[in-house]
Amino acid sequence: MTTRRETARDLFDLVDRNAREAGNQPVPQATVDALVEAGLHAVMTPRAVGGTEVSVVEAIDVFAEISRADGSAGWCLMANAATIAFFGAWTPDDFAKTLFADGVPLAAGQFAPNGAATPEGDGYRITGDYHFGSGVRHSAWVGAGVVTEPDDGTDPQLLFALMPAAEVRMTGNWDVLGLESTASWDYSIDGVWVPSSATFDFFAPVRRRGGAVYELGVMGLTSAGHAGFALGVVRRALDELTAIARSKQRMGSSAALRDSERFLAEFANLEARARAAASWVHERFAAAERTALETGVADPTEVLLARQATVHATQDGADVIRRAYLLAGTDGLRAGPLQTCFRDIHAGSQHFFAGDLASIELGRSLLAD
Repeated sequence: MTTRRETARDLFDLVDRNAREAGNQPVPQATVDALVEAGLHAVMTPRAVGGTEVSVVEAIDVFAEISRADGSAGWCLMANAATIAFFGAWTPDDFAKTLFADGVPLAAGQFAPNGAATPEGDGYRITGDYHFGSGVRHSAWVGAGVVTEPDDGTDPQLLFALMPAAEVRMTGNWDVLGLESTASWDYSIDGVWVPSSATFDFFAPVRRRGGAVYELGVMGLTSAGHAGFALGVVRRALDELTAIARSKQRMGSSAALRDSERFLAEFANLEARARAAASWVHERFAAAERTALETGVADPTEVLLARQATVHATQDGADVIRRAYLLAGTDGLRAGPLQTCFRDIHAGSQHFFAGDLASIELGRSLLAD
């Protein structure tokens, strides 16, 4: 039986070719359609609403394979897959029936609390301005993080809300160093009403369907997507360096790179670092999921270790690619996959999920009495 990872790997040529033809334009619709037709956007979505609900490690491998073909396509895929999975697992039945009436749709959005939600009837009136809407260009639904403004004296909540894309205004603003084709546009929401059933509590979502993997929460599951992205882009960069090394001969040298002992030693070291990062990502996410399956709840330290594996894969991966870029000489300088990997991983390294917060929280957890 073909695994989802194998399905993703089989799409390499199509995704890679489309990316080269698109240049810095948004991920082509043909790529998006191929990913949807293969069901890859639904790998994290509960089976109860039409998803495939694969293990978190297999989902990471899917994101890695697509990111290996095109970092921007992989980035958008993991954003779409995580967003729709959240609403498949954590929203009430009435909204889930509407959302998944025609299969698993594409959804994306920023969950940073950049909006306000005022109670109105059985829902909220939402207004806010958002950034980095990766995947919104081709999504039917758009999400938004909001802070409630209770009128009964209760404490505010951080919610993630979902609404039809037609009710959201795209404002652009995506002129960046890397991940150019993600079209991660800014967008604004002006007084859109959403039912309370189209929201969930960001910090304490209630699992209504799906397995215990959804106990990993927003932070754990989103981090898995970023890990897959980083692993795939690093793998592509080293594959490109391998191809260059087999034929390249530096100016002033009588031997090809493959015959240089200095090159061979550093190349092997980069491979070791990339494979070690992949192994640690697989180990930590598998452990976090296993604990949730065995106990019915997530272990906070296990989730933090998994998030730290993502930080490591991204930040160390950026250094691995930088060194690969230098080893490739002018081949890395010219437009092509290696240069794209260089720019994409450095763009990814600026994201919240590659930042210090997970490391700080893990440090505190490990040092706690």
